[in-house]
Amino acid sequence: MRTSKPVLVTAIAAALVTAAGMAYAYAQRPSAQDEAGGDANLRCGTTVCQSVIGRGVDGDMVEALTGAGGGRIRVTNSSGAFFIFEMTIAEAGAKVEGDKALECATAPSVDVCLVRGTKGADVLGEALVRRGGVWSRVSATYLSTGAYLALHDVDKDGVVDVVAVQRGCEGKCAFTQVFRVVGDDLGCTPPVDTAEQANRTPELSQLRPCAEA
Repeated sequence: MRTSKPVLVTAIAAALVTAAGMAYAYAQRPSAQDEAGGDANLRCGTTVCQSVIGRGVDGDMVEALTGAGGGRIRVTNSSGAFFIFEMTIAEAGAKVEGDKALECATAPSVDVCLVRGTKGADVLGEALVRRGGVWSRVSATYLSTGAYLALHDVDKDGVVDVVAVQRGCEGKCAFTQVFRVVGDDLGCTPPVDTAEQANRTPELSQLRPCAEA
């Protein structure tokens, strides 16, 4: 049984990718904060940014910030300097909230953080990577139509991959799609009947080109 073509939402236009991927460096945190804990000098959409969740990554703090109609990802280093990335999934309408909004994994060569949000029945995600102490954005937005998007080192190369469960066969089957955050995508698993049955931690040997899955 063949699945429908897997879905990967890439950045819509080069100009948008460039603008969204720019990090703005500040020498220190904004001094003004509102009573709810938001940074009064930092806006997300039409309102002041509010921190949803933060994760420590080898001395850096990565935070997902949201507001009405927008969001940002803030990375603060040990000296207090921080960098701001636009959160493209929030601008696309994803709801970013709770403990599952941010997942990070460390590795000797590449650290990865995945920000997740829900939009209807789908899960949208975007990733930041740190190489040589420098954070940058992965120029893709990930989509799971099977309500599961997470990090897992499928090819055992020491760098986590993005694992997404997808629905196919016009909703009558599901499969797992694996994206490398650095390099070519790894492929897809054979289809199963439901998204709940899809393998969320597949082995590399179980993957094949997605068009053949």
